[in-house]
Amino acid sequence: MEYVRLGRTGLQVSRLCLGTMTFGLQCDEETSRAILDRAAEGGITFLDTADAYPLGGDVDTTGRTEEIVGRWLTGRRQDFIIATKCFGVVGPNRWDRGNSRKHILDAIDASLERLGTDYVDLYQLHGYDPNTPVEETLRALEDIVRSGRARYIGVSNWLAYQLARANGKAEALGLTRFDCIQPRYNLLFREFERELFPLCREDGIGVIPYNPLAGGLLTGKHSPDAPPAEGTRFTLGNAAANYQDRYWHDQEFETVEDIRLVADEAGLPLTQMAIAWVLANPAVTAPIIGASRPEQLRDSIQATIEPLAVDVKVRLDDITEAYRMGDAVR
Repeated sequence: MEYVRLGRTGLQVSRLCLGTMTFGLQCDEETSRAILDRAAEGGITFLDTADAYPLGGDVDTTGRTEEIVGRWLTGRRQDFIIATKCFGVVGPNRWDRGNSRKHILDAIDASLERLGTDYVDLYQLHGYDPNTPVEETLRALEDIVRSGRARYIGVSNWLAYQLARANGKAEALGLTRFDCIQPRYNLLFREFERELFPLCREDGIGVIPYNPLAGGLLTGKHSPDAPPAEGTRFTLGNAAANYQDRYWHDQEFETVEDIRLVADEAGLPLTQMAIAWVLANPAVTAPIIGASRPEQLRDSIQATIEPLAVDVKVRLDDITEAYRMGDAVR
C-alpha cells in the first residue's frame, strides 16, 4: 500500500481510507470487525468514522460505530491513523449538534471515550454551521489540538469559499488551520473539480473524498427497472432518501452503462476502475472506501496497484463531463 502526505502536513497516510459509517447498522459487529481485519491485511491504516454514525441510524444508535472501532483497536492503536468527526445531531438538546464551542468540546471527549483512546489523529467538522462564528469554532479546535486530544483538524461538506475564509481567519488569528477536507466525489459528481480542488492543491490541503462509488451505483449492481435492494445505501434508514436523491436517476443509470462499456473494453472490474479514476486526480489524497462485506475491498485495493491508463481516464472524463459542470438533467 502506497503512503502519501496529508496535504502539506508531515503526516503520512495510506492511499486508501476505510470508511466505517455502516458499522453497527448495515453491518453487525462481527462483520464490521472482519472488514477492519481485511482492510488492515490490505495495508489500509487510515480509518474514518464519526460520532453520528452509523449512517441511517437515529439518536439511539449514535456512537455505536465509534464503539465498534474502539473495541477493534484495542492493543493496536499505534498502528492506525484514526479520524473522526462532529457536527451532527447526537442528543435531544439543541446544543447537541453544530460547531459551537460547547458542542465541539463535549463531542471530542465523548468520541475519545467511545474509541478508547486519548487522542485522534484527525478531528473534523462534519458540516458547516452558519449559526456559529467561525472564530468560535476555530478557538475550540485550537484548544483541542493544544491539549493533545487531536493532532490535525479538517472539515467535511464545506464549500471552497467557506474553507478559504476559515483558513484565512485561522492565519490572521494565529490558530491551527484546517489541513484536509472530505468532499463528495465520484464519476457522477465532479463539481468540486472547478473551485474546491484547485484551492486545495494551491494551499496544500488534503482531500479525502467520500462516495467514490456513488453509494454503490458505480458497482453496476443496481438496475433502474427494479427498486433498490434492501440492505444498501439506497434503503438504509433515514439516509435512503438522501442517496436516492443524489444518484437514483435515469441519467445516472445511463451513464453507468456507458462507463461499464469502458470497463469491459479495458478488462477492469467496474469498482476498480471507478476508484482508480478518483485516485488519478492529483488533488486527491486518499479516497474513503466502504464495504458491507470484507471481500468487497478487493477491487478497491487493487485500484491502488494498477493505475488507470491515460486513454481510459480521458474517455471517462468525456463521458461524465456533464457532472463536472453541474449540467446533469433531473
